[in-house]
Amino acid sequence: MVEIGRKIRQYRQQLDLTQEELAQRTELTKGFISQLENDLCSPSIATLEDILSVLGVSLQEFFAEPRRDKVVYGESDYFVSDCGSGQSTWLITDSQSKQMEPIILTLRQGEQSVERYPFEGEEFGYVIAGSAELVIGEEVYRVQAGESFSLSGDRQHLLRNVDSIECRILWVTTPSNF
Repeated sequence: MVEIGRKIRQYRQQLDLTQEELAQRTELTKGFISQLENDLCSPSIATLEDILSVLGVSLQEFFAEPRRDKVVYGESDYFVSDCGSGQSTWLITDSQSKQMEPIILTLRQGEQSVERYPFEGEEFGYVIAGSAELVIGEEVYRVQAGESFSLSGDRQHLLRNVDSIECRILWVTTPSNF
């Protein structure tokens, strides 16, 4: 149940308005605002719209349930998909609504990631196990367990495993675009 009075008080206080100032701007009395904020009376829709207009809040925003972003993700949230000949484990299920997108890229011997085409953004990687070659155009960089890489997304690139042991890389792109 929405506590209308409590929410009006919160919005009013965020704007550093007194009850009297809100009353003047809405052509209501200070007593009515006080009763409203203490949930002793209910406003008509028209009165509520007037109050919310002064507070800079739409009816939809006022009655919307607070959005709670997920904070902790576990194995049951992850999903796996192909990434070139390797596999991506998606670590955040709602990453499309975030600025970053982390995955674990797993490459066995001879496997490589999908070739990444230029985009506006950045990438970061940390080699958890094994080693990989980071190929950016004609340049090849060897990245081993415990090492990281950072690059702009403005150049075509890929990762490949040329070793005999499995390679695992935490790979993060921003904005989200894997």
